[in-house]
Amino acid sequence: MEQKSRIGVIGTGFISKGLVIEIEKAYGLKVSRVLTRRNIDHCGEYPLNDRLTNSVDELIEHSDVIVECCGDTIYGTETILRIMEASIPVITINADLQVTTGSYLASKGFITEAEGDQPGCLAALRENVLSMGFKPLVYGNIKGFLNLNPSKEDMLYWAKKQGLNLGLQVSFTDGTKVQIEQALVANGLGARAAVPGLLGTACEDVRTGANIQAEYAKGLGYPISDYILSPKSPAGVFIAAEHDDRHKDYLRYLKLGDGPFYTLYTTFHLCHLEVVKTIRRVLGGGGVLLNNSTNPAVSIASIAKRRLVPGEVIERGVGSFEVRGIAVNMEDHLNHVPIGLLTNAVVRQTVEEGQMLTFRDVDIPDSIALSSWKEMEQNRRKEAFDLSAS
Repeated sequence: MEQKSRIGVIGTGFISKGLVIEIEKAYGLKVSRVLTRRNIDHCGEYPLNDRLTNSVDELIEHSDVIVECCGDTIYGTETILRIMEASIPVITINADLQVTTGSYLASKGFITEAEGDQPGCLAALRENVLSMGFKPLVYGNIKGFLNLNPSKEDMLYWAKKQGLNLGLQVSFTDGTKVQIEQALVANGLGARAAVPGLLGTACEDVRTGANIQAEYAKGLGYPISDYILSPKSPAGVFIAAEHDDRHKDYLRYLKLGDGPFYTLYTTFHLCHLEVVKTIRRVLGGGGVLLNNSTNPAVSIASIAKRRLVPGEVIERGVGSFEVRGIAVNMEDHLNHVPIGLLTNAVVRQTVEEGQMLTFRDVDIPDSIALSSWKEMEQNRRKEAFDLSAS
């Protein structure tokens, strides 16, 4: 009888439903358990509802690798720490968690983001690009549309039309999601944010935007993680890179242009369908594809979409009508509140529209996610102090 690797899954949402179907079809793999906080009796629509469990211990006992895609930073962090105590590798489809607590988790055990969402696809493209001798300057995400402060009415309409929950639809539209994705890419691949909120270059096509950003990165003297706004371009990711001048004629012949910057891109990212590639990578000992690193440089600050007054409760940061997220270099914004921590946060003092929230502005409920962020922040400040004193 074929011995199959046991794949556990955390979460029963949109991504999870498609993912378990694909894992179950894949040779040598099987879905062992799916962890949910929902009442299992109310999950009749879930594809493999006979595998559902409310027990983290049961999930751990029956899994060789676990894929986390619950979309909840606070709960996800607590659960992953339990899993790491059992020395089980964790694959995430959760850039929100990665940029908030991923660095702390990376110091505790094996964690990697999956291929499929843009960050994992960029990491995979980078491996290919490096193997051909290119030197990346820009790790880019292709966006077609943004509205930094969409109305609730519009978001309810589009969420229903696209089959997404309201929070996801808002985070895609107001730019928070692309900022989170590119912060993860920056931290995992050794890049930085060019400016707070990223460049977000508007352009007709990928190559034009990539060249503009490559020139900017060249001037800065380090690679950047960013996005372009190009409604006519396909959804996907790109890398703008340099190469040895001795290959210039070859690269022109191969339709990459005259240089000095060359754009290589993938015209799709297939989310749950590509996760199996990362599962096989981990089972085969291939190591981390991408995580937030143990020494991140970029975080996601929270920007007020409107005036916030004392006593207001921000139920969630990502995908809310109170705040949106922007990528910032952490050394320039030491007291910012990461948007991933804004769950049931109470506003302490008035915050004006467009203002960046700090820890002085809100009270955040205690959680492992909050304490892990504070621990990592203290370590970063201590390292910075030690370097300045030496």
